[in-house]
Amino acid sequence: MIARIHGLLEQIENSAALLRCEGGLTYEVLLPAYTAARLVDRIDQPVTLQTFHFIEATTQGANMTERLAGFASLTDRQFFELFTTCKGIGSRKALRAMALSTDQIATAITDRDIAMLTSLPEIGRRTAETIVATLRDKVGHLTAAATYPSQNEAAVTDDGETPAVPTGMGREALEVLLQLGEHRLHAVQWIDQALSADDRPNDVEGIVAAAFRIKAGS
Repeated sequence: MIARIHGLLEQIENSAALLRCEGGLTYEVLLPAYTAARLVDRIDQPVTLQTFHFIEATTQGANMTERLAGFASLTDRQFFELFTTCKGIGSRKALRAMALSTDQIATAITDRDIAMLTSLPEIGRRTAETIVATLRDKVGHLTAAATYPSQNEAAVTDDGETPAVPTGMGREALEVLLQLGEHRLHAVQWIDQALSADDRPNDVEGIVAAAFRIKAGS
């Protein structure tokens, strides 16, 4: 199984990228709609994508074609794999429906936000209700992971630079605040403020404490 691919982004058309890799090989990589929109400005630049290899049935199942889907992060790929466990959500449909960030979709699922889910391409009300019923208890950890991805996840740009913000600690702090009953949107704002301060905390406990200080207005 191809787990990750790195190469020069030559073209994006109909949410499919052509990625030229070392050795002269060029791969067609199917992209979620959200990721395709983000990568349009990176034509002729190197990118790294987390990948998922699957077999697609065509011509009413008479032919089987190998496909490669690419994702900006491990979190996006994990969400895709969960998404396709829902009844009526195949691989192609999942890629088209992923028109928002994983964070936004996962949050809509945990919040039972049917209106948000039905705004996604090809997702009707009945399908949205099925998605919530199937995934609501399975995607909570992805909302934090998508907002503050682990530093060892390969990014789309893959420029080799160390992130200025310790995103892994941000994720852990967000999970703690959510477990303590804080509203997710507020918690993210507090953490961002704490991490952007000149004297930003250097551990999870410090981030959580700083978040509560910000909440209290001090």
